[in-house]
Amino acid sequence: MSTLYVAAGAIRRDETVEIVLLLAFAGGYIDAYTWIIHGVMANAQTANVILLWVYATAGDWTRAFHFVPPILAFAVGVVIAAWLRRIAGERASAISTLVEILLLVAIGILHNRLPDLAGTLGISVVAAMQAAAFTRVEGTACSTVMITGNMRQGIETIFAAACKGAPVGALRRSGIFFALCAVFGLGAAVGAYATKTIPNLALGIPVVALLIVLLRCEAPHREVLR
Repeated sequence: MSTLYVAAGAIRRDETVEIVLLLAFAGGYIDAYTWIIHGVMANAQTANVILLWVYATAGDWTRAFHFVPPILAFAVGVVIAAWLRRIAGERASAISTLVEILLLVAIGILHNRLPDLAGTLGISVVAAMQAAAFTRVEGTACSTVMITGNMRQGIETIFAAACKGAPVGALRRSGIFFALCAVFGLGAAVGAYATKTIPNLALGIPVVALLIVLLRCEAPHREVLR
């Protein structure tokens, strides 16, 4: 049995609450960073598409095309994550996290030497790999790079519990989804502050969060039972 599991019915290590909260923090942080530094969103491709067409319909094609590269880079990142799942199986999440760390370190070191576009592309690939590699918390679908779906599931679960139609553990699950939303917001706040105060070192913070995720994914015999 894979080391991602401890026993039958065990939670996959890459689906534990600890890991998805760290990833949500990194997701919010990176979005704030790319918005302040590059004027685009790394994770929120919905926002990029909306802004692209807002400027396009106004005839401002220069500003509209500014949002195309992160969208394309996000697509590339998803493909890379899918390819890793195909060739690495259950180790794909750990390998994906390692690639994300290396890309962020490279961008952080070369920040002042890279063209603005290169930094945008690299960070969008990182965001996409995280979005595609980590899609569940304790077996339930979630997102660590945006809050819309998490907020919906949290509210729906509370409503079901109020109507006495929710399964056992529903309130805990709802709490996890709201925690993901809160931690994502915290990451965005910390990211905005760090980007403005220590721009040359700002990417070090999500690297630390991702490094903890990598170590937790790879640590042997530390699984959480359902």
